[in-house]
Amino acid sequence: MPDFEVDQVVQRALDRLTLLAETTTAMTSTLDPYAAVRRVCRILVPQLADWCAVDLLEDDGRPRRVSVVHRDPGTLPIGGLTGLLPEVPETPVGPLSRALLGAGPLLLTSADISGPDEAADPLHARQLQMFEQLGTHTAVVAPVRARRQVLGALTIGRSADRASLTYDDLAMVEDLTHRIALGVDNARLYRETQRIAERLQRSLLPTLPQTGPLRLAARYAPAASTAEVGGDWYDSFLLPNGSTTMIMGDVTGHDLRAAITMSQLRNMLRGIACDRQEPPGEILRRLDVAHHALYPHATATCLYSLLDQDEHGRWSLTYSSAGHPPPLLVTAEGDTHYLHGGRGLLLGVDPGFPRSHATEPLPAGATLLMYTDGLIERRGEDLTHGMTRLRQHTAALTREALDTFCDELLIGMATDHADDIALLAVRTPPAHTQNGA
Repeated sequence: MPDFEVDQVVQRALDRLTLLAETTTAMTSTLDPYAAVRRVCRILVPQLADWCAVDLLEDDGRPRRVSVVHRDPGTLPIGGLTGLLPEVPETPVGPLSRALLGAGPLLLTSADISGPDEAADPLHARQLQMFEQLGTHTAVVAPVRARRQVLGALTIGRSADRASLTYDDLAMVEDLTHRIALGVDNARLYRETQRIAERLQRSLLPTLPQTGPLRLAARYAPAASTAEVGGDWYDSFLLPNGSTTMIMGDVTGHDLRAAITMSQLRNMLRGIACDRQEPPGEILRRLDVAHHALYPHATATCLYSLLDQDEHGRWSLTYSSAGHPPPLLVTAEGDTHYLHGGRGLLLGVDPGFPRSHATEPLPAGATLLMYTDGLIERRGEDLTHGMTRLRQHTAALTREALDTFCDELLIGMATDHADDIALLAVRTPPAHTQNGA
């Protein structure tokens, strides 16, 4: 073989490896499968084909065209050719329906590409319409398949002014669809794991108790930018002695294990609190001993507090903190201050560490807010800025109804938050109600 032919073979092999490497990078650079395949189409056009389309199957089995890229963007109609496609027929005739049922890769020549009026079914018609609009002379349709399951199909096409696709290109297309399938499958598995964890976490969040004149509200928001689920939780229930508990916690980690540990920690705390009915510091000490014995390598923060009313109708909060962000008290007039008493180590660090508690009077019409650190932490920002921002937001919302207070607080504070957020708020009755009690 002449040297120039050897050089051509080597160059084609290098081009193929480069294309496969770029496809792999595109599919692993994001957990959004739609965005990933759009990047792949932009890589394949015009290196491999004049145009490229990717169809992915929805959860109900119906195909959706998520990307169409042409070397001449003006060829595509306004709005593109993406969107939901007709259902896959039970008896596949067209190449796309065959590929979506596992056949291929399939090479289509000009003899195989007819007009839309000769289509065997609606899905076939949509594919032939696209071939006609994009001036297709040859094409390859291949299934996107992972773990013996078809996830979608890749279609590439060339016009008559370019060398035709041949059987020699099928192996290359099959390698490409394998890489696309791995990326799509990984994204779907990640999303399903996240959904399971979030459903578990939400199912464990309690129904808030009816507490007479007190008003309670809570919110939970999963992370917006990472789609991770962690161990954030809140709880509130009535003790046998009449006290109302307010609890906020955060187990270290952002995965299913953190959510499971959170549920077990919450249940342990409920049992200890109802059985012992002791001051918050002592309850957290007992919880720390149990937590350290059962989960020696896990740490968590927790804020445990009791709401009580004296014989004059005045409310107070007795609380203890295991490394948790301090609660924020907002008066009816909009004055704000953090409650820094009763501070102690995280759970799981030193179960022998003594724990204290503090008591704070709650003025009439005041709002007490407990929250997890996702509400105030931002990457690259000092924590004090987040705490200041929280004080400003709560002061502006102090006269709003408690549900509105919580909703607006999340809107104002939780834009693109990188961590889960849980918050629990209570509002004492106004002065005339307390005086009449």
